[in-house]
Amino acid sequence: MIRSDMYDSRAQVGPGACTGAGLRSPEEDEAVKIVVSTPTGQVGSRVVQLLVQAGVRPTVLVRDPGRLPAPVRERVDAVTCDQGDGDAVVRATRGAEALFWVDPPTGDEDPVEGYARMGANAARAMRENAITRTVFLSSGGAELRSGAGEIDGLARTEELLDATGRTVLHLRAGYFFSNLLGDLDALRNEGVLRTPLPLDHRMPWVDPRDIGDIAAARLLSTGWSGRQVQAVQGPEDLSFAEVAAIVSQAVARPVRAERITQDELRSALRAAGLGDKQVEGIVGMTGWMLAGFVPEDTRTVLTTTPTPLAAWAHAHLAPLL
Repeated sequence: MIRSDMYDSRAQVGPGACTGAGLRSPEEDEAVKIVVSTPTGQVGSRVVQLLVQAGVRPTVLVRDPGRLPAPVRERVDAVTCDQGDGDAVVRATRGAEALFWVDPPTGDEDPVEGYARMGANAARAMRENAITRTVFLSSGGAELRSGAGEIDGLARTEELLDATGRTVLHLRAGYFFSNLLGDLDALRNEGVLRTPLPLDHRMPWVDPRDIGDIAAARLLSTGWSGRQVQAVQGPEDLSFAEVAAIVSQAVARPVRAERITQDELRSALRAAGLGDKQVEGIVGMTGWMLAGFVPEDTRTVLTTTPTPLAAWAHAHLAPLL
């Protein structure tokens, strides 16, 4: 599903390079090197927090180290890095045992090609630096390989990482709770959640922090190998009608779900200044669910995470409304 972590790190790529932010002590040189991309995103920041709490000093790839909270900057090796620069990514990940990779938004006219380009840089780093294990933030729908809008770019990245022959885990996440933050104006002014999906269509919804919990655990674990896929599906499947009811109670104000057409969504996206392929990339992320898609990864104890939408909405939406 659409992942807000694609956008909230503000890590749009462009010309750049990687530069270290400090010298490491001999003791740190002997430590395991874990590299985290998009460390200011909702998932990446959680990964960094947990690694630091586990006693690891992670290397973080960030376009602007100043965006890292001061307490975090003191406990990480920040590397100013443009993930769109393959040479820079290879340099920044040299000596890494583990890598957490998120394809950042690129601003490309074709978002699928943009994400695939980022994935190619990660694959190159995995090969050239013989990175022992990589955790990639993918999405439900990537298993289709085509026909899922922007998610096709994540599918391309999965294939590129698989082709390295290195150990890799694809975390196929559900619909982020935090996508609701993009609906703040409509929630505040109209009390409405709009979607092109049928209002009774149920799908996995997940707290981004819970995805970070799983990613951090896998980065720290040495007991797995090969190519693996793990869905991250939140505590339960929800429809937009159910989400509206939960949010309404959590924020103590009326909220209803309203279905719009895909053409209405296209018009709104074009009005926001998006190009044709960018528009279709977003519309396509809902279109594939209309065709009766059944996830490759069924819900199990391994895919179910604890945070309920009601708790997230009370903590994150209510103060903004």
